[in-house]
Amino acid sequence: MILKSVTESFASIIHGLSVQHLTDRVLQRSKRMILDTLGVGLLGTKTEVFHKTTQYSKIYNADVSSCVWGHPDLRLPPTYAAFVNGVAIHSMDFDDTWYPATHPSAPVLPVLLALSEVLPQNPKVSGLDLLLAFNVGIEVQGRLMHFSKEASDIPKRFHPPKVVGTLGSAAAAAKFLGLHQTKCREAMAIAVSYAGAPMANAATQTKPLHAGNAARHGLEAALLALLGLQGNQKILDSEAGFGAFYSNYTPQVLPALESYTLLLDQQDIATKRFPAHLGTHWVADAAAAVRKYLLPTDRIKRIVLRVPDVKYVNRPFPASEHEARHSFQFIACTMLLDGTISVQSFHKSQVGRPQIRELLDKVELEHSPDNHPNFDTLYCEVSITLENGKTFTERCDTFYGHWRKPLNQKDLEDKFRANSSTVLPSDAVEGIIKAVNRLEDIEDCSLLTTLLKRPCLPKKTSKCTQHMLSSHIFS
Repeated sequence: MILKSVTESFASIIHGLSVQHLTDRVLQRSKRMILDTLGVGLLGTKTEVFHKTTQYSKIYNADVSSCVWGHPDLRLPPTYAAFVNGVAIHSMDFDDTWYPATHPSAPVLPVLLALSEVLPQNPKVSGLDLLLAFNVGIEVQGRLMHFSKEASDIPKRFHPPKVVGTLGSAAAAAKFLGLHQTKCREAMAIAVSYAGAPMANAATQTKPLHAGNAARHGLEAALLALLGLQGNQKILDSEAGFGAFYSNYTPQVLPALESYTLLLDQQDIATKRFPAHLGTHWVADAAAAVRKYLLPTDRIKRIVLRVPDVKYVNRPFPASEHEARHSFQFIACTMLLDGTISVQSFHKSQVGRPQIRELLDKVELEHSPDNHPNFDTLYCEVSITLENGKTFTERCDTFYGHWRKPLNQKDLEDKFRANSSTVLPSDAVEGIIKAVNRLEDIEDCSLLTTLLKRPCLPKKTSKCTQHMLSSHIFS
């Protein structure tokens, strides 16, 4: 018997996975991911980085086009619609996170919705087709991340959404396009040459481009494979191939289709309650617990955060919203000062508040040897010493929203409402919730894009809604 290469086994899984592999648990979890991703993407269309990338993408024209979420008058070629929608999803670092560490949905969902608008409508592409392709894209990312011990920890060199996300995007597009197994393999090979982005651009406006480019480049890889472009047939087997991104890459042939179980069936996703680096969510919960001991008249003398040593989230005095989203210190001080964290917490006026700066001066970080930079095992302790000498300490091992403690359905839907109502009218918001909740039964998945491009009625911002949501989930 001739053993398959790792690359060939991936192509076999991409081509061969069917709706029979989508268990009830996988369907439920992936629908929650889709709803949350649509919400943070719609909210992200209000950001500066989204508007900059949209202006860039407008220079491209095509005979076929796809919608930009929440902007009914703006259409772009499918690759660039996927690009700007992917940027929107990650523009506030509000999108879902998996383990090993990556943002799995942002590179995949924009591709499938862009394609759903331009593919021939006979036969129509169903919601179940979309769910299957979405899960293929998620699965490929998860399997690749499990091939490296380095990938288990919070990344130091490459940002995973632009590494595994690019291949997940290509795999999802290949499945959605119905590519033959050989062309699925070629899509993987092409995508590897599109992959990679350095962590040095974390906490800048460039970081959201990693998700957008993963979506765009994965789609391009699948389209180039469709046209016959060829790459290395063992790209996932080689240290000089995909292994170039990881120093301890040990790929394995995937299980056979007959006994295949999707990773999403085994592990849930982390859904964020506020738009910041996942590691800061442990800090927020621990700080919220400490705050319950404090009186309005108490004066804080010293704040100690016992967190893993993650250099790009160690930002003592963040100067921008993007740096604030990647600051253990800022999240702790904001929670202690306000008792909640929301989208508005990262506005320029809030980041530069004198009260926040005064607290930031009092923060110290400590790194215990047992507190590894790993989203599955890390913990946070927040210790507050008052001027009267009293000290209060609280610890968070698993925050609400982590895959071990997922958001309940009501809080997930409330988050979606708060995010999407900044862009869409209420009937479209409720329509999307209903459509996603029964997505496997919808005959034409373009219903989603119809709702996503509904014109928004003039309205005030949803600051009140966001504050109510944040207050509820931190209580």
